[in-house]
Amino acid sequence: MKSVSNYIGLLIFFLVITSCKNEEKKTLTTKEIKPNIIYVYVDQMSANMMSNAGNTYLKTPALDYIADNGIRFTRAYTTNPVCSPARVSLITGRFPSYFKDDKGNEIRENRGSMKIPTVTEEVKNTTIASYLKKANYDLYFGGKEHLPESLTPAALGFNKFSDDERGELVNKAAEIISEKHENPYFMVVSLINPHDICYMALREKATSKNDAILLKRAKVELATLDEAMKIPEGVSEEEFYASYCPPLPKNYEPQIDEPKAVKSLINARPFRKNAREHFTDNDWKRHRYAYHRLTEVMDKEVQVLIDAIKNSGQEDNTLIIFSSDHGDMSASHRMEHKSTLYEESANIPFMAMWKGHIPAGQVNEVDLVSNGLDLLPTVCDYANIKGVSDVRGKSLRPLFEGAEVDWRETLGVESEIGKMVVDKKGLKYTRYDVDEIEEQLLNLKEDPFETTHFTNDVEFKDDLERLRKIYNTEWFK
Repeated sequence: MKSVSNYIGLLIFFLVITSCKNEEKKTLTTKEIKPNIIYVYVDQMSANMMSNAGNTYLKTPALDYIADNGIRFTRAYTTNPVCSPARVSLITGRFPSYFKDDKGNEIRENRGSMKIPTVTEEVKNTTIASYLKKANYDLYFGGKEHLPESLTPAALGFNKFSDDERGELVNKAAEIISEKHENPYFMVVSLINPHDICYMALREKATSKNDAILLKRAKVELATLDEAMKIPEGVSEEEFYASYCPPLPKNYEPQIDEPKAVKSLINARPFRKNAREHFTDNDWKRHRYAYHRLTEVMDKEVQVLIDAIKNSGQEDNTLIIFSSDHGDMSASHRMEHKSTLYEESANIPFMAMWKGHIPAGQVNEVDLVSNGLDLLPTVCDYANIKGVSDVRGKSLRPLFEGAEVDWRETLGVESEIGKMVVDKKGLKYTRYDVDEIEEQLLNLKEDPFETTHFTNDVEFKDDLERLRKIYNTEWFK
């Protein structure tokens, strides 16, 4: 009996020890593991430019893979729908207007953001790079920068592994991914496309000296665009425009009571004005066709990254986040390019996957996400360090992992012609401030294509006042 009793005691002791070790392992897996983090950041891609978003006029298998194996947000916004200001947010986690240019003006557009003087020590110590270095992450950056000197990847301590923005970039990134790493790493892969679509309207009316310089340097961009614009072999023009091109958007015509600020934006550069006034229906259809093909070019580049992660057996320790700096108007309101607060320009894709940690196949159609404000606290959360720059930025980790969490009810977005607050119910309060103050209340549920506005609608009087107050007290004091 004594030996049996001893045996039972030893068995119980072994089970307790095993349970403790399993619990310790479980805790390490869920709370302490530091994944490699790859942020794929593309240029000029609207939220609906993916087949997983229901767009049947293109195929994006690489992006679909991320969505199918993770989470996709439909209500994600840029902090500012133009390249350089959005990228300032990527690095600093702040609104671009936090910074001033060399003349003391708020950063609201490209020129100003490239003129940000040396940043403060507070900013230097709260960039995404600063936090991740403290968490013992190795830092890699490849591709497009479009940042002022004080905020370039090199200035912040990234290993800049490629100046290319296309195929060479992803091939070099794939080599780094396939290597063995002593430390976890954070890698930004900054791809240019579908940005090449910008050159279609530009080259037809490049009247300024700067535009002429842009075109002269754009040999690769123009060649890529021309390839994207090609009518498929054996297809007649009539069949091409009728069956191959995406149709004109439902908001093809300018918005009813279009703000003067929008007209001012269009008229400020002759190529934009020329496109609105002189592009035919078929010109716009071809623009949309090329935009879709350029997005597919980018998707093939993303596939190289996914293949490298899978082939090196690193899917179980790699968090992939995908987003864009802004979108493209793509014929909506007879506009191309960006910089507006319309959904096509401001609403951007945002997806994340980490197999075994982020439940697969989620589509979040409710919560408001800011890629500029939320990326920094999110990657810091996964690096097990608290990262705060703008206190309104929030870690997306609970949303990624399906946890119940109180989330923001409203979100602010800036642009060079005004600022807006969008709320969870789909209302948008926009205050344009170019030559005069113009207010608009839009309703994405009743009018998702923003063909008109509800500013003077009595039914929405209280909402207008509510969002006006939130604009002034919570987002843009």
